[in-house]
Amino acid sequence: MLTLTELVHAIDEGTLQDADRRSLLVAATGIAAGAGLLAAAYPFAASLAPSEAARAEGGPVLADISTLATGELRTVAWRGKPVWLMRRSDEMVRALQQPNPALADPQSKRSEQPKSCANATRSERPEILVAVGVCTHLGCSPSLRLDDGALNAELHAPGGFFCPCHGSRFDLAGRVVKNVPAPTNLEIPPYQFIGDSQLQIG
Repeated sequence: MLTLTELVHAIDEGTLQDADRRSLLVAATGIAAGAGLLAAAYPFAASLAPSEAARAEGGPVLADISTLATGELRTVAWRGKPVWLMRRSDEMVRALQQPNPALADPQSKRSEQPKSCANATRSERPEILVAVGVCTHLGCSPSLRLDDGALNAELHAPGGFFCPCHGSRFDLAGRVVKNVPAPTNLEIPPYQFIGDSQLQIG
């Protein structure tokens, strides 16, 4: 087999043997076919990667809570889901910390939440609720009810969440009451506080 330098000299001088010429053509054809295959496969491989929008949607979300008023419910999008942010009053927090026989899972043992939120308020800071605003029954979005006398009496608290689709009810920590269609408490996403004014979801 000729080296590349010898091959170039043989081509220049016209002394290339038929066997060497054949080897050269086979090698050149193989290289061209390999390059063509790579060029054709690249678009298919690239199409399997998630889009920029999908990557952005799946990433962490920063939320400013510096202007979140007491009793205010704010919604941000994370992974295509509505995530609620709510600043609870001292009265709301005290009510959540009291035993409530109306709750189906008061200790949140069957619920999805970070370990740091496995407490009565289901939050890292008692006054701030962060929860996925989707009913665990069929995916409707419950509404905040602060002035609903019947709901307040049932929860022994100043407010809760009511799902309009099938009547599931949740306290201000997202804990579900007994005998409603929703099987579990509302999901608490992973999050962390960044200083006093921001939190990062995801």
